[in-house]
Amino acid sequence: MKTLWTSTRSFTPAAQLLMVNQFAINLAFYMLMPYLAAHLAGPLGLAAWAVGLVLGVRNFSQQGMFLIGGTIADRLGPKTPIMAGCLLRTAGFALLGLVDSLPVLVLASAATGFAGALFNPAVRACLAAEAGDRRVEAFATFNVYYQAGMLLGPLVGLALLAADFRLVCLVAASIFAALTVLQWRRLPALRPEGSATSSGGGVLAQWRTVVANRPFLLFSCAMIGSYVLTFQVYLALPLAAGEAFGARGTQATSLLFVLSAAVAVTGQLRLTGWAKARWSHQQALVRGLALMGLAFTPLALTAAAGPAVPGAAQLVALALAVAMLSAGSAVVYPFEMDTVVALSGNRLVATHYGLYNTVSGLGITLGNLATGGLWDYATRHQALWTVWTALTLTGAFCAAAVLALGRTGRLTARPTVAAPA
Repeated sequence: MKTLWTSTRSFTPAAQLLMVNQFAINLAFYMLMPYLAAHLAGPLGLAAWAVGLVLGVRNFSQQGMFLIGGTIADRLGPKTPIMAGCLLRTAGFALLGLVDSLPVLVLASAATGFAGALFNPAVRACLAAEAGDRRVEAFATFNVYYQAGMLLGPLVGLALLAADFRLVCLVAASIFAALTVLQWRRLPALRPEGSATSSGGGVLAQWRTVVANRPFLLFSCAMIGSYVLTFQVYLALPLAAGEAFGARGTQATSLLFVLSAAVAVTGQLRLTGWAKARWSHQQALVRGLALMGLAFTPLALTAAAGPAVPGAAQLVALALAVAMLSAGSAVVYPFEMDTVVALSGNRLVATHYGLYNTVSGLGITLGNLATGGLWDYATRHQALWTVWTALTLTGAFCAAAVLALGRTGRLTARPTVAAPA
């Protein structure tokens, strides 16, 4: 904790605010979202298709709109979309707790998703601008706050849920309302270097500039697999826990979530410092991605051994997989975020982040479809080792792709483009 405090204090007040802001955003989000489906299906009595619609709209309105959010941030500066996103989350979360009409619930869900698309690229672009040459350290510290919010959010939500789901929603909405006021009062109205308005041109010209950045697009595609691997904490690993422990699979999954966040919170700064002192950015990315892929090998080995493997060994394999996956992700994240800024040439940074998140979101969707289909096939043929092997190979492919980009010079920072007078 002392290391986190020292690291946080070493950045500008605006950067510190963005880190605390992200902790509060995740705290409020994760105190509500894990329990929303049960509320919709239980007390509100919605059909399964309606529950899926509400949750799907939220995901689509966020993942599909990241480019819009990044574009707005580059045209107006990051403060406006950050405040607008927090304000939208305030209204959306309040509505989710107070209404039972399906059309209004869909509207509230869309608002909460679009809110994330507004402030996520803006926050990262603003943090990159504030950190200067210390972007890697800044994003490492930022990720500790990010993961801490994910860790505490479900616990706070569970405590409030004992009283009423509406209380969960109203407390979460109140946090976002407080954040809106805090950003308004404390966040400077920064204009990113090389922003859209300073360099001229409309939105289409702004998008053409980003799409024409071939090294950035190649890097975005190469990193898709890393997001597919990270998302298995929500898909394949809970399925494996249910397969291994039956009715106790839910408790095992909860422990895995806690372990994942705890590894990131306690190890992020140490792992980043260790990697930065010994490896280049490219080496950190490649080795972190390789570790993320290798995380699934313990599960492949236990699955290949057959049903005779005791439950304790399966739990150890799951815990080891989650710890390795979280550690690999912690190594990759700050160097990944820094590489996006470097490849942008410090120009239209938020728009680059927006497109990067949109590409990764599309990759997660397709990757989940493929993983789910392979899981069904493997379950029918009693060959779950194929799922874990495929995920391991995904990590190896990502690492090889990033290594190839580095060796051909495509990960070299683009020269900063000066804005015309």
